[in-house]
Amino acid sequence: MGNMPEPLSVDSLIEQAFDIAVFVDDALTVTAISVSPDAPSLGCLDHWIDRDFQSFLTIESREKFALRIAQMRANPSIAPRPIELNHKDNANWEFPVRYTLHRESGREGILLLGRDMQPLAEIQQRLVREQIAREQEVEKLRGVETCYRVVLEASETPLVLVEPDSGRIRDINSTAAHILGSKRDMLTGNSFAQAFEGQRRDNFADQLKASAASDDMTGVEAVVRRNGRMVRLIPHLFRASGEILMLCTLTVIEEEDAARPESSQSLSALFEASSDAIVLTDGNGAIRDANEGFLVLADAAQLRDVQGRSMADFLSRGTVDLKLILDNTRKTGRMRSYTATLQSVVGTRAAVDISAANLRVRTADLGFGLIIRDVTPRDAPLVQDSGAAVSDEAMRNVMDLVGTASLKELVSATSDVVEKMCIETAVRLTNNNRVAAAEMLGLSRQSLYVKLRKYGLVNAQDGD
Repeated sequence: MGNMPEPLSVDSLIEQAFDIAVFVDDALTVTAISVSPDAPSLGCLDHWIDRDFQSFLTIESREKFALRIAQMRANPSIAPRPIELNHKDNANWEFPVRYTLHRESGREGILLLGRDMQPLAEIQQRLVREQIAREQEVEKLRGVETCYRVVLEASETPLVLVEPDSGRIRDINSTAAHILGSKRDMLTGNSFAQAFEGQRRDNFADQLKASAASDDMTGVEAVVRRNGRMVRLIPHLFRASGEILMLCTLTVIEEEDAARPESSQSLSALFEASSDAIVLTDGNGAIRDANEGFLVLADAAQLRDVQGRSMADFLSRGTVDLKLILDNTRKTGRMRSYTATLQSVVGTRAAVDISAANLRVRTADLGFGLIIRDVTPRDAPLVQDSGAAVSDEAMRNVMDLVGTASLKELVSATSDVVEKMCIETAVRLTNNNRVAAAEMLGLSRQSLYVKLRKYGLVNAQDGD
């Protein structure tokens, strides 16, 4: 056998082969320590000497280290197996070290040779952070996809997402599937051209691409294979994650519209040229469109001055008038005549007669259409609300009382007459709707019933 290396050479070999070497006696007190210069993250640990090695371990590592020492003492011939310990110093700085434990022959105590695990721990932590970030990103994508699915399915507009190159349906909502006479699951992934009569995949895809590239937005007309419906497809190209996709909206072409295109143009021309005011509102009475006749009557310079505003803003009794018009029209489908006072944007008033219709196409509610005719007498300097003026006979009755009593007594005696006339007018305007009449007069429903009985305006068959 050759000669063993000198002790100094052994120390140098240990420093090069391991990041840290610690020698503890049987009481587990550190008697010597060496840190490799290639492990600067460990710092200087000379303050460990003459101190209990376990005081520099975390609670979990103390239990693990004590168990390993007990095993070595119970069986001195046990082969040294690695053990990972987490150290902490007085500054609460923690770092992991992977040790192997060795007994030196002829010397009491244990030699711990360790590798610094901080670089590996940092890599593991980075991998964990990246994994968590990846899972969060996947969860976010799932949320976005869920929102996309909900919006697509909830949309009343028939939508089809098509791959332009392959011509296959990427996605479709139930509304579009119903028009095509099938179900979403059966259509998704299939050729879009197969849903239509006489269409070949390549030719049909070229038509859609050409239509999407043009500016006229006329779309492509086709006949649905399953039900024979004529539909118009309006395609839109867009890019998502570098991939070109096509979104197609479907519109069923009604036979009446196809047969009478000139009638639609004539109705549009009539809407614009009519001297009567025509207003189109949504279901709540907000103005969507109005012709020139209404702009003149409302003293509005342009459509945007009235568009989006409630029709109640232009009626003298506001929401009371609008509620009566919409409720009655919604019940019967149309209302022939309603007398009201229209108030312009500058405050002038005009007596008007309003007719209304509930605009519906099959099951779709398109709102209301109002035709407003100015019925103001040309020689009248001021327009008053219909039914609000005192009749000639009532005025003569009041005049006959002059001279027979004081003004205060006259006012007291005639107030009941005026009150009765106002209540009668409100009941008549609301078509005997007591709730609407009470709202119009600013009374509670109970107060209105009391006054109706007072003036004998409640029929014997009427109940409370």
